[in-house]
Amino acid sequence: MAKYSFKVVDSSGKSQKKTVEAKSEEAARVKLKSEGYSVAGVGKEVGGAKKKGGKVTDRDLSVFCKQFAAVLRAGVPIISALDMMGEQMTNKTLQSALADAGAYVQKGGTLADAMRQNPKAFPSMLANMVAAGESSGKLEIAFERMATQFEKDGAIKAKIKGAMTYPIVILVVVIGVVALLMVMVIPTFSEMFKEMGTKLPAATQVLVNMSDFIASKWWLLLIIIVALIFGIKFFKKTPAGQQLFSQIALKAPIFGQLSVKTAAATFSRTFATLLASGIPLIDAVEQTGKVMKNKVIRDGVISCKAQVAKGVPLSKPIRDLDIFPTMLPSMMHIGEETGNIEEMMEKVADFYEEEVAIATDSLTSMMEPLIIVVLGVTVGGIVIAIYTPILSMYDAVDNY
Repeated sequence: MAKYSFKVVDSSGKSQKKTVEAKSEEAARVKLKSEGYSVAGVGKEVGGAKKKGGKVTDRDLSVFCKQFAAVLRAGVPIISALDMMGEQMTNKTLQSALADAGAYVQKGGTLADAMRQNPKAFPSMLANMVAAGESSGKLEIAFERMATQFEKDGAIKAKIKGAMTYPIVILVVVIGVVALLMVMVIPTFSEMFKEMGTKLPAATQVLVNMSDFIASKWWLLLIIIVALIFGIKFFKKTPAGQQLFSQIALKAPIFGQLSVKTAAATFSRTFATLLASGIPLIDAVEQTGKVMKNKVIRDGVISCKAQVAKGVPLSKPIRDLDIFPTMLPSMMHIGEETGNIEEMMEKVADFYEEEVAIATDSLTSMMEPLIIVVLGVTVGGIVIAIYTPILSMYDAVDNY
């Protein structure tokens, strides 16, 4: 039997640490609950390493929200529901966050405030939606809407990730093939060219020089590549870097339209979800803006808040941003005129989510022949550069 250390809360709401001897962490949790304690964290095995958590994904949150809504609809109290969800979650980070939330609510706090204490596990949008649900008495509806939101967001991200995986893998293969040719093949021909003593064509000479450089200065090349990678990562975190890469993402050939459609789908779905849950329009604009990953779009949407506060219909500043497709502000304007903007935005979200799926499939189909061409040109160019002087030498011998 092992010993486990837990942060617990007793019946009076006082936090403390307790060490329990049990066969497993789950058995230790059961023992503490039977003694009247509420576990408020992931167990740490005494003498062992603390269990690592993991990143809370959209899928994790979608499953949690869907199950939590079902439990609430069954009439289970919030604290008991949090305990139940915590025991079922496989993600240790989310499990720990739910335990902390349960302890916070048990002390008299609201569930929304409990979630705000742990932003790494619970996005601010979820906490705000829960606050609206608690105020309106429709908490289960808020969780159901967020389950759909996270499910849709996760589907889009998975689709884009799948579309990008193939070209990245092929790019790695191309780099590997070129590196292998440079290190293993070119040096053999380089020695032969030296013995020939003839002047090499410019392309062949460049290839030989590159091979010699890689063979003798590979460490310098490695330093340059690592420095370049870290330099780009550092620059991307700066305001100027975020602005530049965000603009590139929107204007890049082929990928630019995909980025815009993805942003349109995310904006529409998030905005509709917030409005349908009773979040005020101005707050919904700000929260939707904060959800957007692209800095240009994020700053643009948040800037619309000032005009909305002055009474300007949101569709006008959104159209003036000149970022989203014209369908989005047009449908938003219709929703403002008819009074059902949430419904219009949900239809826009459905449309652009389908557009993203079609665009990613088309992108994958288009990238396949393009990658084959790039691979052929690269390897073919190297082969031609190698054999050009050899063929020239054979021609000279034949003419002689």
